[in-house]
Amino acid sequence: MENIALIESFSEFKDDKFIDRVTLMAILEDVFRATLKKKYGDDDNFDIIINPDKGDLEIWRNRTVVPDGEVEDPNQEISLSDARKIEPDFEVGEDVPEEVKLVDLGRRAILALRQNLISKIHEHDNTNIYKQFKDLEGELYTAEVHHIRHRAVILLDDEGNEIILPKEKQIPSDFFRKGDNVRGIIESVELKGNKPAIIMSRTSNKFLEKLFEQEIPEVFDGLITVKNVVRIPGEKAKVSVDSYDDRIDPVGACVGMKGSRIHGIVRELGNENIDVINYTANTNLYISRALSPAKITSISINDETKHAEVTLKLEEVSKAIGRGGHNIRLAGQLTGYEIDVIREGVEEEEDVELREFSDEIEGWIIDEFSRIGLDTAKQILEQDIDDLVKRTDLEEETIREVINILKEEFE
Repeated sequence: MENIALIESFSEFKDDKFIDRVTLMAILEDVFRATLKKKYGDDDNFDIIINPDKGDLEIWRNRTVVPDGEVEDPNQEISLSDARKIEPDFEVGEDVPEEVKLVDLGRRAILALRQNLISKIHEHDNTNIYKQFKDLEGELYTAEVHHIRHRAVILLDDEGNEIILPKEKQIPSDFFRKGDNVRGIIESVELKGNKPAIIMSRTSNKFLEKLFEQEIPEVFDGLITVKNVVRIPGEKAKVSVDSYDDRIDPVGACVGMKGSRIHGIVRELGNENIDVINYTANTNLYISRALSPAKITSISINDETKHAEVTLKLEEVSKAIGRGGHNIRLAGQLTGYEIDVIREGVEEEEDVELREFSDEIEGWIIDEFSRIGLDTAKQILEQDIDDLVKRTDLEEETIREVINILKEEFE
């Protein structure tokens, strides 16, 4: 096979892999040099001339003429008599350029060279994909469902890049079919071996923030700033927003007339309940807003311990806590304060650590309550039994037994 014919056959990868011809030729030279080094022990004295326009390639080996019988390195030196077979007027000390044909390398070397080229092009392709998606980390991205597995959905974008949406990165209500378009953020990109692993997430707080940027023009234009986002994916979210222009109502702009603007975001997130609140540097007011729709009677804050006690009327307590404790938990995450609720007009009894009941309640049961953030007797007694069954791995009967034990403490 002639050099030019081999180059043209290699050039087929240019169209398949979206690799420019100059880069292809650079990779080709590297591959040829590796082959020459393997065959001759060194490639320093070889010139590889590539013409990207014509796809032509020439290999020339340069050797120094030495007297007959004094050749020590056949790759670097050539005897006077052999040199004069090429050109009769060569003299000792002169350089002899000699073209190396591909047939001189041998059939097996050419096959190995081709495989090496394929590998190098794949490596180049994967590096470019890695760089491309690394720059997209934290950004919205859309891809099509290609394959549905038990623990992940495999997506393909328009260029055929594979993106993984793991089960734990999906909203609980997500249901996909092959061919569906899926939106999420590119959460992480890692090189595993030489192949990039691109992970998408729909549960990240950043996903909701980016949806606000895309769906609400004032956020996109920077007129409204999203200060913080916290979520329980598929259940509830709180978003604090601010505007430096007093003429703009940031909450009203984000929600829209009768919820028209935020409706698309809610639908995208599987009907996740989204509270949008005005950010303020006034901590008391910020916590009060974060606990909406509950109305607070009074609030006491300890900035050093990041702890807040809020007093509410009895009818407001359930609103502040929310279903499954979601509202108060998200309010705490949004503001950065641990929030305790005090019922107005009810004399507070001292709470008791759950560990103090270890003689009556087994340790693994106590650990299960602690896992969901319930460490005291009152914290458990304030919860709904059905919610506790959903949030823990405990049977309803076991939970009722625990509640009866705790109730006796306060009777």
